[in-house]
Amino acid sequence: MRSKWSRRRLLTSGAAVGLLASAADARPYISVPAAPVARKAMVRDVYFGETIEDPYRWMENAKDPDWLPYLKAQNDRTRKVLDALPWRDALLTRISELTGAAVSTGRIQRAGDRLFFQQRPLNADNFKLYVKEGDAVRLLIDPTTIPIEKGHVSLDWWRASPDGSHVAYGLSQNGSEDSVLHILSTASGQVLPERIANAQNADPQWLANGSGFFYNQLTGAVGTPDRYLDSQVRFHRLGDDPARDPILMRRGLDPKVSFDNIQSPQIAPGTVSRFALLMLRDVRPEMRLLIAPLADAVAGRADWTEIAGFGDEVTDVKLVGDLLYLLTTKDAPRGKILKLDARDPKIANATVVVPQSERVIRSIAYAMNGIFIDELDGGPSRLKRLDSADRVHEIKLPFEGAISGLYASPRHEGVLLSLVGWLQPAQVWSVDAADEMRNTGLTPAPNIDLSPYLTTRYFATAKDGTKIPYTLIRRKDVTQHGRNPLWMSAYGSYGVVYAPSFSAKTLALIDAGAIVGYANVRGGGEYGKAWHRAGQLENKPNTWRDLIAVCEDLCAQKWTSPRQLAIGGRSAGGIAVGRAMTERPDLFAAVIDGVGWSNPLRYVAEPNGYGEEPEWGAIREEKGYRALKAIDSYHAVRDGVKYPAVLLTTGVTDPRVAPFHVAKMTARLQAATGSDNPILLRVDYDAGHGIGSTRSQADREAADTYAFLLWRLRP
Repeated sequence: MRSKWSRRRLLTSGAAVGLLASAADARPYISVPAAPVARKAMVRDVYFGETIEDPYRWMENAKDPDWLPYLKAQNDRTRKVLDALPWRDALLTRISELTGAAVSTGRIQRAGDRLFFQQRPLNADNFKLYVKEGDAVRLLIDPTTIPIEKGHVSLDWWRASPDGSHVAYGLSQNGSEDSVLHILSTASGQVLPERIANAQNADPQWLANGSGFFYNQLTGAVGTPDRYLDSQVRFHRLGDDPARDPILMRRGLDPKVSFDNIQSPQIAPGTVSRFALLMLRDVRPEMRLLIAPLADAVAGRADWTEIAGFGDEVTDVKLVGDLLYLLTTKDAPRGKILKLDARDPKIANATVVVPQSERVIRSIAYAMNGIFIDELDGGPSRLKRLDSADRVHEIKLPFEGAISGLYASPRHEGVLLSLVGWLQPAQVWSVDAADEMRNTGLTPAPNIDLSPYLTTRYFATAKDGTKIPYTLIRRKDVTQHGRNPLWMSAYGSYGVVYAPSFSAKTLALIDAGAIVGYANVRGGGEYGKAWHRAGQLENKPNTWRDLIAVCEDLCAQKWTSPRQLAIGGRSAGGIAVGRAMTERPDLFAAVIDGVGWSNPLRYVAEPNGYGEEPEWGAIREEKGYRALKAIDSYHAVRDGVKYPAVLLTTGVTDPRVAPFHVAKMTARLQAATGSDNPILLRVDYDAGHGIGSTRSQADREAADTYAFLLWRLRP
């Protein structure tokens, strides 16, 4: 039960932001200092007869003497503007109160008689790892207590051994995701002496007896275009010197298993099985799949037999004893599940145990009483169980929301899952042997009154007639009068689903009178493989044109107008918002480009570049070059065009989207725009892509973003 004091405190803060909203009806005058003038050093490239000019190529060199001074000058200017906004501090107070009131639970794992879970407790700044034994909960890993000269340490990933006796986990500094693998004894809490570097994508796969694990290790130098190329699989036995861990798979090691340098190998033991799987993956949802006896894999003498190639479109797999369950989109763009004998693994002999339906099958998880199936029903999730007799059971969810993780164990019946809605905070639910669901209470409901808010789903019509879903979250008293500040976000890449998720901090912006929206543009996976393919490679323009269609619909339905409309996207979402802005600058009052891809034609100059070729295209091929040029916002900027106000953000340690993307985009926009709308660059010096950021870092970025939006979207 909520205490009166806590309830009063939250409501008072909300009222304070409401007062700010009314006070901001007249946009305050903020003196915007002149933008730093970036050095120009023109470089010209010729691709298939076309010349591309790049005046800011020097920004790709982080060791250039002008690089850090340029970032500092831009960020200092941005701070002068944002810190002068009269409601920025009150927004930060409200955001911090909201995020502090919400416990956040990440990955969960049942192992032996223990339950492991990653959680950020009330008012904590970072995630920690806990173990629950019976009713007792014990803290295992707290990265905030690890001494560091400057910045912070984050828990990047972890996995417990099947018996729960040990945990392998990765730690990195300042959001770099450059993990170092550690091993901890669960019973004693002691950290073993082994350390394994270059473990960003280690994904350790333990043997059933917990004596050791397979892991992936990067081989390329940090910060170079080779960083994620030619990774390798090694095996570590507890107590051994990691330097002597045998290399079990890398490119060129086995002449029978050839693969590209962008593909990452992984070896995983089956569940109660004498076999192991070799999976080769890249940015595509699909994988290449091979099998061998587990003992041979551990000994480094495996004779790998191919089960499926990329053309077989396998996106998930479970190996249980001598049975293989494959989730594939081959001839079934919304997914079907196959069953196959691992002793004779010819995919042509597989039987269909769950055929394609109107729903999209997203993933599968194995438990003692069957295969649990996570489906997408045009937005909301659905849950099924396939039993040992190949019968499918529908499991009723407690509310219409999104499953954000299925956590099953071969030693337990049922499954744990995280279920969340746009206005339903994520909580952990359990499904028992009878397919009944209950709230575990592992994530307590936040002390936030959600009754004033409303979420509604709508559809816009794209130029080709395709219906594009989008969702609006607003206060119930907001009406369609055509002047509401509205912030619409989009992503649309890799087949990633923009599923419902609860974000407590956005309530601060909504309480200030804004509408927050999310567009399910093509390139995502909301309607399966076909929806992804319709926004991939040469079809990528559909992604930002779908966003434009949604924004036009918002204006036509009188939710807002171009003078009060903003768009936002992070990472690959930077392509969607960057190209929507350069194609229709008249439609938006503001743009938020968070750690966004802006100059993909130069993917060859960054760590996470070559791996993107299956999604964007390869510049060495004319077809790929044309696709990359089409999505490049930096080169789409035109001199003299009146661009809207833009806030771009980056983190200096970002390993996923190099900081030069938004830095070059900032310089180009500032030099080109024909309007007096501000183009601002916000820089975090001890953060990367945001994945390893602390709560307080994320809160400060949100406060800056919301303050900027309220400033630019009000009359």
